[in-house]
Amino acid sequence: MALDPKTLTAMAPAAILDVFTRLLSELSAHTRQIEQHQQAAQRYEREIKFKDAKLEKITFELARLKAWKFGARTERMSAQQRQMFEDTAAEDEADLQAQLDALQGQSSPAANTDKPKRQPRRQKLPEHLRRVEHRHEPANTTCGCGQTMQRVGEDISERLDIIPAEFFVHRHIRGKWACKCCQTLVQEPVSPQIVDKGQPTAGLVAHTLVSRFVDHVPYYRQEQINARSGVHTPRSTLASWAGAGGAALQPLYQALRKLVLSAKVLHADETPVALLDPGAGKTKKAYVWAYARGAFDPIPAVVYDFALGRAARHPIEFLGRWSGTLTCDDYAGYNAVFKLHERLEAGCLAHARRKFDELAKAGASTVATQALQRMATIYRIEQEVAVASSAQRLEIRQQHSVPLWNELHTWLRQERRRVPDGGGIAAAIDYSLRRWDALGRFLYDGDVAIDNNHIENLMRPWAMGRKAWLFAGSERAGQRAAMVMSLVQTARLNGHEPWAYLKDVLERLLEHPNHRIDELLPHRWTPSPA
Repeated sequence: MALDPKTLTAMAPAAILDVFTRLLSELSAHTRQIEQHQQAAQRYEREIKFKDAKLEKITFELARLKAWKFGARTERMSAQQRQMFEDTAAEDEADLQAQLDALQGQSSPAANTDKPKRQPRRQKLPEHLRRVEHRHEPANTTCGCGQTMQRVGEDISERLDIIPAEFFVHRHIRGKWACKCCQTLVQEPVSPQIVDKGQPTAGLVAHTLVSRFVDHVPYYRQEQINARSGVHTPRSTLASWAGAGGAALQPLYQALRKLVLSAKVLHADETPVALLDPGAGKTKKAYVWAYARGAFDPIPAVVYDFALGRAARHPIEFLGRWSGTLTCDDYAGYNAVFKLHERLEAGCLAHARRKFDELAKAGASTVATQALQRMATIYRIEQEVAVASSAQRLEIRQQHSVPLWNELHTWLRQERRRVPDGGGIAAAIDYSLRRWDALGRFLYDGDVAIDNNHIENLMRPWAMGRKAWLFAGSERAGQRAAMVMSLVQTARLNGHEPWAYLKDVLERLLEHPNHRIDELLPHRWTPSPA
């Protein structure tokens, strides 16, 4: 609005005020619009920088992996170590390449049509396998000009799938419809796949992951099993499928980690695993850390974190700014964890009991037997309140367990004065007395368990895996194992069959909105309609 001085002079004061008010309003709106554009530009610039940094990181890791792959001192490795190194190298390469393609936008059909990559020659899928045909035709075959299109051909692609103990082939037939008048062609697009342009379906990738990380079947044995059905799947191929599947599951793993850290009561534990060092041709010790929501939590979940050591910095980095009650054993690495963010320590009575149990079984101390009897009374109360609500559990503990706990404390202090220093029973009593406050935390919080058995049971799959794998082939392979096992073990906790869960989420992840990723977590997951 443009006004000259003469016009303003002729206007009434109220009209002038109204004009200036509107001008100020328009100016304010324009200023806000400029600020929004600036914020959007800054946000876009940050996203570009983040993407460039991630591209650089993945490209570097891919180059380093190839250098290791061709420069590793394989002559120092045993046959089994060499085989593990080759398998995990193939997994890592497929994992990194999938992430790199996603960042560069190379996995979309449009990008792939510009410069088709040279594809390796594959064996044709065996003719004796059952074919399940899926016909894809356009919903509308009427051309824009009004003419009815004629079917002029079709494209056929085949993907290998599996029902446990039975391989079969999905045959996708995408009809081509063309208008003879307008030379217009219509055809259904190819849906995205976990292994881009590969033969395996999400079901077969899920089966490979479950066989590896749930059933602990090495790739060379999976190759032999598949060969019995007349299907040739080299272990390098199986490893690359697992790598691509792991890359697809990363957003879901991060959502699971966020879910676990939203709980106010956690269990934590760690276990060693051997990690192959390709440069030295031998293995070194790494650790898997486990964090689970409380044993009484209505939403069960566990997340594993692969780390190169057992130092306190690993749980500190994983927990971040989490605050609450953490149930763990007496490992000194947790001491630094409890100095941060108002965290409370809950001890494990099973650890304390175990020290007395070893002495009692050896017949080395009658005091140990009496201690076990006193603890057994408290454990019986815990069995009775296991299905109670948090408030009911706390009330019963206060009424019945606290008096028994105080009696146990007084009795242990008296017995400690009687037993000589340096003996096994003295060490067992000293451990309990030193950890007394942490061991009794369950008496004052109905959501806290009496021991850490919940997380110890969730660590058993890793003990079984160690026997089958012997070691992790690389740090990335260890991280991928932690990620897959987090999801399948949480699926089990929620009553889901691991293969059915992984198959469904792998089919849906590529097209599922990222802001609704929580819908695919095990506690919220429902199978897709058949």
